[in-house]
Amino acid sequence: MSLPAPHWTPAQLAERSGLKVSALHFYEREGLIVSTRTSGNQRRYPRDTVRRLAFVRAAGRVGVPLADIRAALADLPAGRTPTAADWERLSENWRAELDTRIATLTQLRDDLGGCIRCGCLSLERCALFNPGDEYGGRHPGKNTLMRTRAG
Repeated sequence: MSLPAPHWTPAQLAERSGLKVSALHFYEREGLIVSTRTSGNQRRYPRDTVRRLAFVRAAGRVGVPLADIRAALADLPAGRTPTAADWERLSENWRAELDTRIATLTQLRDDLGGCIRCGCLSLERCALFNPGDEYGGRHPGKNTLMRTRAG
């Protein structure tokens, strides 16, 4: 496919990035990428948008929330495309949070195994459903862990 410089149509960017056009529009609404408009009001994306999309997808794949990705991109001078050095700096900042999530998920996985063996599902003792009876401490006297909107 012959790509015009310096801007791509949504279809060209979608083909190059492997994303659907609707995903491009979503990322644009979320402030992660930008487009310009032609005189006919058609979107055009700078060619370096494909690198921003790679950054967004890589960060999202490891669990970084879109708000954090948006903030990281907003910190780049003049909205430029992230470089390898930018990724290194930002990923280092996100590493501690990811380590915490990994530890939490590992603990949940381990507690799940115990819960399956135990089978108690006790609201007072269950390490998975109500660790340390946290619910009882926050809501003494209540007899339900979760309320419906109607209740």
